[in-house]
Amino acid sequence: MDRQRRRILQWGVAAQAAAIAAALPATAVLAHAATPSPTGRPAMSHQDDRRDGRHDFDFYHGRWQVKNRRLKERLAGSDEWIEFDAVDECKPVLGGLGSMDRYTTDWGGGIVGMALRLYRPQTGQWYVYWASDRDGVLEPPLIGAFRDGVGVFEGQEAHQGRMLPSRAVWSGINERSLRWEQALSPDGGKTWETNWVMHMTRLA
Repeated sequence: MDRQRRRILQWGVAAQAAAIAAALPATAVLAHAATPSPTGRPAMSHQDDRRDGRHDFDFYHGRWQVKNRRLKERLAGSDEWIEFDAVDECKPVLGGLGSMDRYTTDWGGGIVGMALRLYRPQTGQWYVYWASDRDGVLEPPLIGAFRDGVGVFEGQEAHQGRMLPSRAVWSGINERSLRWEQALSPDGGKTWETNWVMHMTRLA
């Protein structure tokens, strides 16, 4: 075999080896992606593992009798509670991606309030807004989610010229009744004072 032909064959072998080496990482990645999980189903990404909570508030659709207990003075060491009745009506909005309440009571000369809840699938969190006919202001949202049947939502609320940590908790949920309570923290979340409790019983 002459020298020129030998050199051409050597170049060809080297080129094939380089091509195989370049292809190996991609082949390994493809093989890893195609490997089934121990359950026999494709492994899901972290994003796929996130629970879809858009139906978390479906239990509240309908009409409810509300027994309210509200602290007369907040963050003042008060133990005097005011009790009054209300009716709350909830319906889905945005094709089920949210819900809206109409809260009415004769207490305090009459109050009409509105709660708007919007679910963000990207984060798995609910944003809960409140407004009433007292001032027409849409308050900053409480943000949170449900876990093990309990919903915890936190944010900021104005109190005597300061924005303080605020928290609302939904618990004791079944088809006929549930509990809601609200609390404020004067020290950045170290301690909390519950200032409003509602016990709801389904009317329709």
